[in-house]
Amino acid sequence: MRVLTGIQSTGVPHLGNLFGAILPAISMSRSGANDAFLFIADLHSFTAVRDPQLRKENTYAVAAAWLACGLDVERVTFYRQSDVPEVTELTWYLQCMTPCPMLENAHSYKDALAKGTVPNAGVFNYPVLMAADILLYDTNVVPVGKDQKQHLEITRDIASAFNRAYGEDTFVMPEARIDAELMTIPGTDGRKMSKSYNNTINVFLPEKELKKQVMGIVTDSKALEEPKDPSTDNVFQLFKLVASPDAVRGMEANYLAGGYGYGHAKKELLEVLMARFSSERRAFQELMADRGRLDDQLAIGAEKARRVARQTLARVRERAGYGRNG
Repeated sequence: MRVLTGIQSTGVPHLGNLFGAILPAISMSRSGANDAFLFIADLHSFTAVRDPQLRKENTYAVAAAWLACGLDVERVTFYRQSDVPEVTELTWYLQCMTPCPMLENAHSYKDALAKGTVPNAGVFNYPVLMAADILLYDTNVVPVGKDQKQHLEITRDIASAFNRAYGEDTFVMPEARIDAELMTIPGTDGRKMSKSYNNTINVFLPEKELKKQVMGIVTDSKALEEPKDPSTDNVFQLFKLVASPDAVRGMEANYLAGGYGYGHAKKELLEVLMARFSSERRAFQELMADRGRLDDQLAIGAEKARRVARQTLARVRERAGYGRNG
């Protein structure tokens, strides 16, 4: 079974990215039953990030985070999206099969409008490039969060339209895999952790900067001596994500007993984050200091990805009437 997932190169992956995408994908890739395609979506980032040096830095940071968390590039196809130009050609063919109202209803486009911005065509066509990312590799399963489910449905609609027109076996029909437990990892303000909300926790930061993020987690105003409700507290929810069951039970008891402040809880959370990701933090810094090594790893993955991409694109071109006979 071929499984595909990607993460945009819009900055260093945060805690939500790690638990929502990177760590589950690495775990999944260790199963012999899965053929994993994992990519850095740097083409998608061009809708918002225009600084070339920032894009390169972000792309390296994403690659370093994957590798630091234990990704074995021998077991997977790990690549930079822009290193596979076949995806842009396929995007054009798919665009020509996509009704504009479908894209006008996409939440990515509606969100941009709701913010009062004038979206560029890249934002409008974002779901089509995502469809090309998926269909180019004959993907069977795409792990997605709830917010991406609509885009996967658009992918299926586009693939169905193309298959009806040019052959039912042109594209494999991908299925969404949604893990309910990983949908809503809270940010420092209680909303879903997201760079766009500026509410992230970046475990790869130096300790002083990471501490600033943790200490900035929003809590209620209950006094030190008052009992507190762990089920509604952001600090506890994040602690539960990274700490051992015994430690979680201990903090829960402290909350309910009173005499335990949010400052204490934040200190414990910081200590757990530093311990839980100590080896990953070290590996990340080493990789970011060796960009040549990152380029080499990505180039290996790109060649593996292109072997599959060329086959899919040749099939599409032939059925759509492009290329030579014989």
